Amino acid sequence: MTKHTAGTREEWLAARLELLEAEKDLTRRSDELARQRQELPWVRIETDYRFETDAGSASLADLFGGRSQLLVYHFMFGPEYTAGCPACSAIADGFDGFVVHLENHDVAMTAVSRAPLAKLQQYTRRMGWTFPWASSFGSDFNFDFDASYTEAEQREGIVEYNYRSLDVTPVLEAGGEGPVAQFAASCGTDAATYTREAPGMSAFALEDGVVYHTYSAYARGVDALWGMYQWLDRAPKGRNETGPWFRRRGEYEQ
Repeated sequence: MTKHTAGTREEWLAARLELLEAEKDLTRRSDELARQRQELPWVRIETDYRFETDAGSASLADLFGGRSQLLVYHFMFGPEYTAGCPACSAIADGFDGFVVHLENHDVAMTAVSRAPLAKLQQYTRRMGWTFPWASSFGSDFNFDFDASYTEAEQREGIVEYNYRSLDVTPVLEAGGEGPVAQFAASCGTDAATYTREAPGMSAFALEDGVVYHTYSAYARGVDALWGMYQWLDRAPKGRNETGPWFRRRGEYEQ
């Protein structure tokens, strides 16, 4: 049985009104953070990144599709993976619903992964998705935006992620145990190979033929993009997690 305080409707309303003030304050602070994101200086992209897409070879500017803004989700799907990361897949389940709205508001959106295009296409068919997904296989794009690491970097034990140095040795030392190992196995690989990819998102602007990097976020910085968790945060028991519980669509026991 759930252990939780019970009360009258009047007590609930008083507590709810107090919470409402805190929610309003968070909304105001969130609006201010959005303004600060938009005021970050733009950094000109000098590298000629190349991608493979359903429409053929493409430059970073091509991914804009004629629009002035581009949002990229760094989807964990390395060249050695046999399936996409379950967590990234849960996030991506929401993309099809809003990508059409973004595209009609001068914003292109695409996922980018290092796996070859054929693997991405196969997985897309499996998941029933239609949003754009580009392969950066053979490109430094993911490495330059801190969403992928080389085996040599990983062996050194310290990588740069989320704007700080991250010690990856605990994950590597855990070997075949724990949540990371479970996710790795579901992707057909081991923990070391799995964690050479990392989740995140990056934003770009295209102006006068020049592409600029405007923003990137990683780890909990992309939490708000994960639709199901926004719903769970409003559910009676919240996220209520003791370990990995979600699966890819189609993998839940009926």
